[in-house]
Amino acid sequence: MKAVNHYRRTLLKGFGAATLLSPLASLPSFAAEQRRIYVDGLSFLPDDLSDVTASKLDAYVCDISAIETIEQADGTQNYKRTYKACMESIQQAAKRVSASPDILLQGLRGRDIQRARDSKRTAVFFQIQGADCVEADSDANQWARVDEFHQQGLRVLQLTHHYGNTFAGGALDSNANGGLNNPLTAHGRELIAKLNHANILVDVSHSSAQTALDVAKITKSPIVQSHGAARGIVNNARCSPDAVIRAIGDSGGVFGVFMMSFWLTNNAVPTIDDYIRQLEYVSRIGGVDCVAIANDFPLRGQENLLALDNDNTQGIKEYQQWWYSLRAKGVLGFDAEPRHVVIPELNHIERMSRIDDALAKARFKATDRDRFMGGNWQRVLNKVLL
Repeated sequence: MKAVNHYRRTLLKGFGAATLLSPLASLPSFAAEQRRIYVDGLSFLPDDLSDVTASKLDAYVCDISAIETIEQADGTQNYKRTYKACMESIQQAAKRVSASPDILLQGLRGRDIQRARDSKRTAVFFQIQGADCVEADSDANQWARVDEFHQQGLRVLQLTHHYGNTFAGGALDSNANGGLNNPLTAHGRELIAKLNHANILVDVSHSSAQTALDVAKITKSPIVQSHGAARGIVNNARCSPDAVIRAIGDSGGVFGVFMMSFWLTNNAVPTIDDYIRQLEYVSRIGGVDCVAIANDFPLRGQENLLALDNDNTQGIKEYQQWWYSLRAKGVLGFDAEPRHVVIPELNHIERMSRIDDALAKARFKATDRDRFMGGNWQRVLNKVLL
């Protein structure tokens, strides 16, 4: 195992110590009243906002992406997160948040997590899963669309979704010889510089491993993988190799472990212990300051599986056609047969408290549970969203 960046890790520990030495932290009554912060790395605005309250989240990264069907030159159709679709979506999302000020707070700065917590609300930080929406931007037009999205409240931008674009390689890009590991492009390097300057958090979820490593080398701010899993446990192109986890940790960022169980474990029956194993693995490779929780389903869980009473043998059927199409292309890991979609215990509105309890049962230190359940996300958002 390669050595971690001890200088950056020491700085992170210093920030944690400063927090512990704050006046409020020294008051036993304050500590007794406050449960640890819960932050989810990726979910969505629910139709029923009572789900937000029931989730017990202090904050979450909220995907507001919208997809537009594009007819290509060859007559086929593609589905992209276009400027038009995403601009309409982010404006609609902002209206929904502002219409429910007793439940939601639109997160614009990292300190909004504490503001939401103090007022018993949930901060939502808008994210778009793919930078297709700003592909027309460049240094030539001073990244006008990036600025427009930022003005509308965009605070986290994912470079690509599964497949590459003009900025980055995608995790599932493939040719006849198998998976490709495409690098960050020159256009992508310009985008990273702009996002750093605009204080927008860079998300390398769904990127190729090489793209993620390239971003980590040039970024001036922490980067994140808002939702993913470790390739050291499940050898699949959508899962991240150790070098990527380590690079994200060394940048001062976080790696959110998500809930899609076919990328969490090879076991026939997934359990919460498999999820804890992923968290432990990321901690070992990237450091305790790198570990975070993510979802990638609605707050209450994967709806179709809930309707099936979390019967994975039935639920997996909706993913098989897509899975087999990637197998036919030779994409890494799709030769394995998918057997499940969710961990039943975690496909639930109370997943955060259940993970917290499972970490305690696994004898993780209270300070590490603080980090994993939300402290690490809070630190990164405080650092980037000024």
